[in-house]
Amino acid sequence: MGITNANKEIDVSKIDCDGIVKVTLGLSAAPDISSNPTDIVLVLDRSGSMTGSPLANMKEGAKTFIDIIDESTDSSQDGNIGSGSHIGIVSFASVAVADTGLITSTEDLKNAVDGLIAGGATNHADAFSKAIQLFDPASSNARVIIMFTDGKTTAGAPPAPVAAEARDAGIVIYCIGLLGDDGIDVEVLNDWATDPDASHVAVTPDDEELEDLFADLAADISKPGALDIVIDEEVNPDFSIVSINPPSKGTAEMVNSTTLQWKISELGVSGNEGASLEFFIKHIGQTSGKKLVNASITYSDKDGNKVIFPEPYVTVDCEKPVTPEKCPRPIDFKVEGCKDFAVIDLGDVYLESQGRILELNLTIKNVCPDKRVALGIILTEVDCYGKEYQRGLKTMTIPAHHYPGCRDIQVKCVKFVVPDDINVCGGTPGTMCGERKFKAQVIANTIDTDFRCCESVVNI
Repeated sequence: MGITNANKEIDVSKIDCDGIVKVTLGLSAAPDISSNPTDIVLVLDRSGSMTGSPLANMKEGAKTFIDIIDESTDSSQDGNIGSGSHIGIVSFASVAVADTGLITSTEDLKNAVDGLIAGGATNHADAFSKAIQLFDPASSNARVIIMFTDGKTTAGAPPAPVAAEARDAGIVIYCIGLLGDDGIDVEVLNDWATDPDASHVAVTPDDEELEDLFADLAADISKPGALDIVIDEEVNPDFSIVSINPPSKGTAEMVNSTTLQWKISELGVSGNEGASLEFFIKHIGQTSGKKLVNASITYSDKDGNKVIFPEPYVTVDCEKPVTPEKCPRPIDFKVEGCKDFAVIDLGDVYLESQGRILELNLTIKNVCPDKRVALGIILTEVDCYGKEYQRGLKTMTIPAHHYPGCRDIQVKCVKFVVPDDINVCGGTPGTMCGERKFKAQVIANTIDTDFRCCESVVNI
């Protein structure tokens, strides 16, 4: 199996209680390196921010990568990369240097890695340029650049055009990012890397994980493409799948509201190839907190190999709705199993009013922090000729919230009593058998107006 990367990403880290999240699944695969020679350039960041454990762990990761490719090309870790493949080392800080050419000696490659010293700025454009120059245009080998960096560009020309030049020339680019002291822009790595981004970019905040990232990438690059792929995704029961975009390769279908299946007949059999699938899920639970997006995700293919996807979390904020009037108190009860008849005593119920009770719920949109809202609701009844009759007016103050930005506020259980002896459009007087039509006019304004705050809009 040649899955070079398997990834799962979400587009947001925090949503409201009924919010929607875009989920992206990504796979990439390539042919067996022993039968498809590949030239690989490791592009390694040695800028000043790499001083200490980041540099040490990057070196161990790069050397582990070299050993895995060594063994994969000729079935033995004999110190020589075989089957026509090569590895080269380019390192960069304020400028980039080709520390080796494309060679086969693992000893020379490791010595070049061990000789790296951290210091200077970060020049990604020069790094890409030096890596491109190492490849032989006359060679039929597949070409791969693995860019490792821990920070943003601080020197040299913009790197995006150089990376685009490499991709246009058929060079496959992978990016490994370390969230170092200088910070890193994942969107920039996505822009540099070969599509789909989900299968060509890996980021970690922990430099101790670098060796594992390099090892996983080397192990997967060296294996052949995959056949008859089936991915079964089941989302957390707090979410439901609302839509699926057509995948870039294969077919996907929704099995039920929480499960989908993605099938790909073959991937990466004749060359490096990626595939991605986007789908959208909505939170339907009632509780706040950090929620795991998927309940399970399984991968299978013709060779029975295993692939592990990341397990992203999203923070859900279910703010308690405002209830200006007391809602009826629910009575809990249960019915034991294997019984087709039950008698439940709900206790005393006191008559509150004559007629029908209308309970109105609404959402006040875009209420800014620390601002109370004056809310008014005018209820009218409409007769068969369109004439309106007053049925009630309620005004209330909605307390301020203290979240960082403007947000929607739910208002629930605003009740009106409409006696049935004043039904204006037919039906039997004094009964609830006639149809009645009503209109509600809602007015909402902030109190202690702050002109930086947008006007509230009400949705019923």
